[in-house]
Amino acid sequence: MSTAIRSTATPTEFPLPTLTRSARGLVLEGVALADVAAAHGTPTYVYSLAALRAAFNAYRDALAGRRVLVCYAVKANSNLGVLSAFARLGAGFDIVSGGELARVLAAGGEASRVVFSGVGKSVAEMRQALAAGIRCFNVESAAELDRLSAVASGMGKVAPIALRVNPDVDPKTHPYISTGLRSNKFGVAFDEAFALYRRAATLPGLHVAGIGCHIGSQLLDGAPVVEAAEKVLGLVDRLAAEGIVLEHIDLGGGLGIRYRDETPPTVRDYLAPLLALFDGRREELLFEPGRSLVGNAGLLLTRVEYLKPGVEKNFAVVDAAMNDLARPALYDAWHDAVAVAPRPGTAAARYEVVGPICESGDFLAHDRELALAEDDLVALLSAGAYGMTMSSNYNTRPRAAEVIVDGERVHLVRERERVEQLFAGERPLA
Repeated sequence: MSTAIRSTATPTEFPLPTLTRSARGLVLEGVALADVAAAHGTPTYVYSLAALRAAFNAYRDALAGRRVLVCYAVKANSNLGVLSAFARLGAGFDIVSGGELARVLAAGGEASRVVFSGVGKSVAEMRQALAAGIRCFNVESAAELDRLSAVASGMGKVAPIALRVNPDVDPKTHPYISTGLRSNKFGVAFDEAFALYRRAATLPGLHVAGIGCHIGSQLLDGAPVVEAAEKVLGLVDRLAAEGIVLEHIDLGGGLGIRYRDETPPTVRDYLAPLLALFDGRREELLFEPGRSLVGNAGLLLTRVEYLKPGVEKNFAVVDAAMNDLARPALYDAWHDAVAVAPRPGTAAARYEVVGPICESGDFLAHDRELALAEDDLVALLSAGAYGMTMSSNYNTRPRAAEVIVDGERVHLVRERERVEQLFAGERPLA
């Protein structure tokens, strides 16, 4: 699809930097969102290619002159269109399943630039990754180390490994997305890591290549990451003194974005104190950003089905729901809700923006002042990360379509599911 609409609006306060307002309503890059809805229906996830590129280039510019690999965290948004955009920019990839590895390869990503994280890697996933020739396994337990050694030896392969070390640093973020505390399931306890490295160096089928650390997501303060990195560097130097010399240090991701009124640091400011720790060191650095690359590059476009005035609350019932965007129900997360093209003379009111799912927790936005009429479009902003990847088919609802806007062109990168597809693999009792 191609559209000729051009925006003459100036940049606004929207978190999505390529979103502006014009006489045609909201415009993403050079495309009116109303045209996207007309061509592809709703609900639809809409991403800006320019925003994806700008976010990745912010990392590349901040890391210029360093030996570094930026591995996009696929779990944030695994659409093949998004993955192919980052692959063409030279990204590596951080995966947490065999399915994500298959997606990366289908999108043109290189296995040699893939790191495999996650606490529950199966034998089949290990074999798949070894056969593909990935860059490194981020090992998260002693049991996983033993299993990987046996699998690699059985295949006649050598698995490059890094231990994901849990530094017991509080990232000061939502407890559901904190991963670096002693109480979290992730990683190897810091106090146990040295002994486990010494053991790993003796196991067949393994090559000790690096060390990893990731303390959480939606980080708005870089100080905890620096604290974690300092602990990791102390361990790296202690290992080197024992003859275990590591080739790379993976510092994870986690940089937050603005959803509402947060003030996250710029990529350059976030990385600067980290990079200062590594001046003069030989190890290659790896980073695993996810949300900061895609979060503010996308939105969820939905349509008002009904306006339902109430005694205590007014409801705007839209055709998107918690199955499409789970973050509000799961984390009580905030997403800006913006009327795409308010009709002249429509009075604003305060609405609960809710979906059709049969759950009281099915909400997308609480208590928002919006000028709406039935059949109007609403854009839920900052939905590029953990939107489509966390969606489901609850209430037998087909998942949304996905498109990428590139200037005045619109690329359909995921067709809307059909109901028949949802139960194609099921069988009624004979």
